[in-house]
Amino acid sequence: MIGDSTMANKKNPQENPVYGWGQVLPNFTKNNINISNHAVNGRSSKSFRELDHWKPELDSLNKGDYVFIQFGHNDGKETDSTRYTNPKTSFRYNLIRYVEETRSKGAITVLFSSIARRKFNKEGVLLDSYGNYTLMTRLVAKKMNVPFIDLQYLTEQTELLYGIEGSKKLHLQFDKGENDFFPDGKTDDTHLSKLGANEVVKLVINEICVKIPEFKKYFILQ
Repeated sequence: MIGDSTMANKKNPQENPVYGWGQVLPNFTKNNINISNHAVNGRSSKSFRELDHWKPELDSLNKGDYVFIQFGHNDGKETDSTRYTNPKTSFRYNLIRYVEETRSKGAITVLFSSIARRKFNKEGVLLDSYGNYTLMTRLVAKKMNVPFIDLQYLTEQTELLYGIEGSKKLHLQFDKGENDFFPDGKTDDTHLSKLGANEVVKLVINEICVKIPEFKKYFILQ
C-alpha cells in the first residue's frame, strides 16, 4: 500500500486517536495474506517518489503482488512546490509511471481515489474537495485497464449517511481538555477516527471483492 496520511499507519496507536484506513485493514483479513502499508503522512504522487519512498517498495515487489495506490489528497497543495501536481498533466503521468513500474515487476496495481473530506456548506451540501484528481485517477485506470476503487464516492455516501453532525464521529472533533493526545482540542474533518477508518475499510473490502473476486478468500466480507 502506498499513499498519504489517510491510508498510513499512525505512531503511538494506543494513545493516538488518528487512524489511517490501511492501519486497520489487517483486522479484516483471514487466511494467509501479508499486508505491507508503506503510506506516509503528507505525501503526494510527486513527493512519495522524490523522497525515496517508492524505490525500496518497487525493488521489493514480487510477481503476483498487488499494489494499492491512493494519491490526490496532497497533490492539490498549490502553495507547496514539493508536493503539488497539475492533475491533468504531472499527476496523470505520475500514476501512469507507478502502474508501468509495478507491472515491470509482474505485480498488479489497484488505483484508489481519495477519501472524502467532511466539507458541508451551510445548506448541508457535501462539497467536492479533489476536483480533477479523482477524474484523472479514473481515466488512468480505464486507459491502463487497472482496477479502480472510487473511494471518494463511496465515502461521500457514508458522510451523508451519518449526516452533518453524526459524521463528526468519523473524523476528529475534540474540545480543549477532552482528549489527552490533543490537549488543546482538535477540529479535523479530513483524517479519520477509529470508527471512520473502520467504516472506510468496510467499503474498501466490499468494493475490492467485487472488482477482484479472488480477494474474497482473504477478507472478512462486510
